[in-house]
Amino acid sequence: MIALLSAVPAVAAVGTGIASTYLYRYAFKRLDKAPKGSASNPDPDSKFYPSFQWLQNQPKEDWWLNETDVNNRVHAYFVPNPKNKTKVALIAHGYKGDATSMAASAKLFFDDGYTVLMPDDRSHGLSSGKYINFGWLDRLDYLQWLQKILERMGPDIQIVLYGISMGGATVMMMSGDDLPHQVKAIIEDCGYASVEEELTYQLKHFFNLPKYPLMPVVSSINKIVLGFTLEHGSAVAQLHKNKTPIFFIHGEKDNYVPTSMCFENFQATSAPKDMWIVPNATHAKSYWTAPKEYTQRIKRFLCQYVPAETPAQPD
Repeated sequence: MIALLSAVPAVAAVGTGIASTYLYRYAFKRLDKAPKGSASNPDPDSKFYPSFQWLQNQPKEDWWLNETDVNNRVHAYFVPNPKNKTKVALIAHGYKGDATSMAASAKLFFDDGYTVLMPDDRSHGLSSGKYINFGWLDRLDYLQWLQKILERMGPDIQIVLYGISMGGATVMMMSGDDLPHQVKAIIEDCGYASVEEELTYQLKHFFNLPKYPLMPVVSSINKIVLGFTLEHGSAVAQLHKNKTPIFFIHGEKDNYVPTSMCFENFQATSAPKDMWIVPNATHAKSYWTAPKEYTQRIKRFLCQYVPAETPAQPD
């Protein structure tokens, strides 16, 4: 009996390790093929299809970071706007999406006169990588993308950072870094407060499992695989250092990234800011719930901080 009882902790530890490894692969492993019907692979009758087709037909360039390194290269689409050479939008996609999944957002900005750069994050789209980093390492690539934009378009430009879901978290995570002065505003849509907080919420909401003991082990695995613990991947911590005007958007009925995280993010920054909780919108559906108002609110916000922005036309 004593021997049996002494074996219980070891068995529990093994079980925790197996469960944590499964959870890590489930949450962090890249998705190699976009599901049929998604924004990256829409059906012809889908609401996503017109903007997806617009992007396919739009003249664009393939940009790369680390292009010759097959294990570390990162891809982006550069969509130049012939109507205006002073405004640029850097657009960040969501979890297990890719650049093409942001076609509607790209068109929104393009139609407003912005040149658009649309990266594929690490382990997404045409970029290399096996495991998703939830924006924490992607933000470092986006800082490099900013430099490439400046090299291509010159110093007299005005840049907006925009992201949805994981992309929203990514641009918030950028906000605490040393951004070039050409970055005039940030717009984040339904981004999470931190990687650890989001995964803890997901664990409880979808699997009815507590944070302990699995999450610390998952964090340790990520430290080995990607080089950082989950607690370090914090939008809130970065927002404490943010000085760039930022607009927070979140769906009222978001149960994937809970709306409470939007309030947490909003409170974290002392920079000029605004917030819109979109009635009846679920996760990453704020634009599709109220596309006209969404576009108008973004434009009104940008008019305050982007000198090249033109006022919205009255209805």
